[in-house]
Amino acid sequence: MNKINIFIAGNPAPQGSKRHVGNGVMVESCKRVKPWRETIKFALRGADGQPVARFEGALVCILDFILPRPVSTPKKRTPAAVKKPDLDKLTRAVFDAVKDAGAINDDAQIVKMAARKRLANIGEVPGLKLLLYPLIISCQS
Repeated sequence: MNKINIFIAGNPAPQGSKRHVGNGVMVESCKRVKPWRETIKFALRGADGQPVARFEGALVCILDFILPRPVSTPKKRTPAAVKKPDLDKLTRAVFDAVKDAGAINDDAQIVKMAARKRLANIGEVPGLKLLLYPLIISCQS
């Protein structure tokens, strides 16, 4: 079965909030989103620049965002990541990068998803664990 199962080190960035800069021009609020999307695209392409996998049809996507641990985080425990960035905006950036990498035609192909965000444990590298695979539909009589 064709699938992508990869860890992408980096600082996950949200996509979706835009601000108006005048003359009808809108720009992304987060300056980190473009480099983050480029990191994802690079990770999903082989040395030849082609996608490591190419999917048609319905897909399942599982995302585990590991956010950098703030300096103020307690040293003995890791609390839940209840502050920004929003989970839906993190997923939006990933889906667009996966499309731009050529792994999918459109993010509408993703029909089932599980996503979570959490702070990195002590000594853990921030980034994204990405699992993408075709949806298998079984027919039983």
